[in-house]
Amino acid sequence: MTTEATEGTIAKEKIVQDFKTVYSDVEELLRATASQTGEKIGVIRERLQEHMHKAKDRLAETKDVVVDKTKQAARATDEYVHDNPWHAVGIAAGVGLVIGLLIGRR
Repeated sequence: MTTEATEGTIAKEKIVQDFKTVYSDVEELLRATASQTGEKIGVIRERLQEHMHKAKDRLAETKDVVVDKTKQAARATDEYVHDNPWHAVGIAAGVGLVIGLLIGRR
């Protein structure tokens, strides 16, 4: 996996975690205001719930797309390794060398 792919995966995981935190906070806010009365608070609560459901659906769709793209990348990598085994060995050796040098500096 490339550095960009790794960074992208970490960024996506961070976004998902941030979303879960915000979603949890909004749910807590909705529970805390459940006893509040008034037309304005009711409208706000309904809008919040609607937006959270939409965001949750979009997150699920995004997750499906990311999973599909990851599977496609894995298949492409597998095909490349099977078609070019010596290139793959050379690349792995080079990456291992670089990692070994970086670890050795510490």
